[in-house]
Amino acid sequence: MSHQLRLLCVATQFLTRLPTPRWREFDPSWLSQSTRYFPLVGVLIGLANVLVWWTATRLLPASVSIGLMMAVSMLLTGAFHEDGLADACDGFGAGVSKERILAIMKDSRIGAFGAIALILVLGLKWTTLLALPGAVFAQCVVAAHMMSRWCAIGLIAFLPYVRADEGAKARDFAGRLGGGEWILSGMVGFLGLASLAWLYARSGAALEWAALGAGACAGAAAALVGGLYVRRRIGGYTGDCLGAVQQLTELGFLLGGLATVGSAHGSS
Repeated sequence: MSHQLRLLCVATQFLTRLPTPRWREFDPSWLSQSTRYFPLVGVLIGLANVLVWWTATRLLPASVSIGLMMAVSMLLTGAFHEDGLADACDGFGAGVSKERILAIMKDSRIGAFGAIALILVLGLKWTTLLALPGAVFAQCVVAAHMMSRWCAIGLIAFLPYVRADEGAKARDFAGRLGGGEWILSGMVGFLGLASLAWLYARSGAALEWAALGAGACAGAAAALVGGLYVRRRIGGYTGDCLGAVQQLTELGFLLGGLATVGSAHGSS
């Protein structure tokens, strides 16, 4: 197995619960190197989401199909990012000082801020996905999963890691991803989106590209606001912050895509 394929397997193992090959010897540096493939793993997760949605819509209403897709997505990832969103909202919502914020985020119990955030974000995702036309659904879902993971690791590239404890999951990534490698990881993810090229080769492709472009801008804006916020409050990022930015970027992408499609339909 080539080293790059091994790193892709490590990234898949870290971000999902999919079965991956196991090695007798494991080098901890593989984990930090695998971040270059996080956006590509996002593409795989997005494709799995679309497959569940497409299969379910053959038998069930759209609202139920999207609910099943979201449920399978969380089973596939172990609700990894959703957990980070809840912990981050509890910490930033209830904490005042940096020390208190970090202590609250480390608490495994969910609080009011985390519960409210999960309800709002998951509810908005469900309603946004339900409103997306089928012509752009698959493209937006896969692109949102890819870009959200790329933006999340942008925090690793540009912000310091702020936890001192040795057992933190994201500690192995701290200071290991440069700006150039982050850009390269995005290019790898965008190449992964070529798997949907057949969807663009038909009428209406201009609207689809407009939805993807608007979604990318909205997702990037959400990630930038999230990154600036955590830098101001705690001076850097934690693993929970990565999960929160992933969720906000994904939602922002979907909202941006829907806004473009809705405005285009409204003007036609």
